[in-house]
Amino acid sequence: MPEIILNGRSVGPEHPPLVIVEVGINHEGSVEKARQLIDAAVAAGAEIVKFQCHITDKEMVPTDMKPGEISDERLWDIIARCELTEEEERGLQAYCTERGALYLSTPFSREAADRLDAMGVPAFKIGSGECNNLPLLDHIAAKGKPIILSTGMNDTASVRRSVEVIRRHGVSLALMQCTSLYPTPYEQVRLGALRELADAFPDLPVGLSDHSLNIWTCLGAVALGASILEKHFTLSRQWPGPDTGISIEPVELQGLIEGSRAIWQARGGSKQVLADEQPVMDFAFASVVTIAPVPAGAPFTRDNVWVKRPGTGAFPATRLETVLTGRATRDLPAGIALALADVALPA
Repeated sequence: MPEIILNGRSVGPEHPPLVIVEVGINHEGSVEKARQLIDAAVAAGAEIVKFQCHITDKEMVPTDMKPGEISDERLWDIIARCELTEEEERGLQAYCTERGALYLSTPFSREAADRLDAMGVPAFKIGSGECNNLPLLDHIAAKGKPIILSTGMNDTASVRRSVEVIRRHGVSLALMQCTSLYPTPYEQVRLGALRELADAFPDLPVGLSDHSLNIWTCLGAVALGASILEKHFTLSRQWPGPDTGISIEPVELQGLIEGSRAIWQARGGSKQVLADEQPVMDFAFASVVTIAPVPAGAPFTRDNVWVKRPGTGAFPATRLETVLTGRATRDLPAGIALALADVALPA
């Protein structure tokens, strides 16, 4: 089965879904806010809290470009405002460890990847914007750590090129279906792409990095085989910031973690009777019973036998027609389940 291991945590179809809590830049550059978000994520049951490692002048050239409909602010200004120093990132990493959560971060440049590698992160989560950045993928994969790759804005052919670059370094890899729209309309989440990715890369776990509102599409993804889920997280959607409007709040995160595990436990299986269902079968099923006295030698008819609970009689309801071909072997009172010895069937 496809599987990757993150700091000892196995991730794949045979294991409960891994929920990546994407703080991202929802801290707005405030370490105190970041610590509050870690606390809230851990309280909701988070295993991994993920940030973004931005070194502004290393990942972009000065630009007045704005991030589409996400914000009216210049992209440069957003990133610069939310940038954390290496010391601050190391402090947050230590705080995650103290709270029992794994710290991950997404690099957006060679320098960011080098910083995170020096910090000892156990894996790299790559955003959709870098999915086809083959030079950066090659640089990151060369560090020999597991990679979780989001694939928004890329088709399967493009993803295959990226996978080939990463595979050259022999690192374990997982792929995330993603739609880079903020928020993503439900009809454009495309959960069907999970199966397409799984079919194209059968040895790789697949997951969903989701930007739709609520947690519903993530829960649906688990039923379709997603092993990893990623959602932006905030304490309140009233906080400022370009990603807070599409983020889930603590109560939703708790529902996502608990719900995804429940759905994972429920998926699979086959349509067969379980031994554990027998006690319910005993009282819920029906048996052939007498509904009027039946003299010895008299034929059984629908006037003197019918089907009633419980299902513990010798003749289940499915055998009523068989009983109706027979006769009573003894005087039978009304209101009893027929025993095998009570029925004489034709030879």
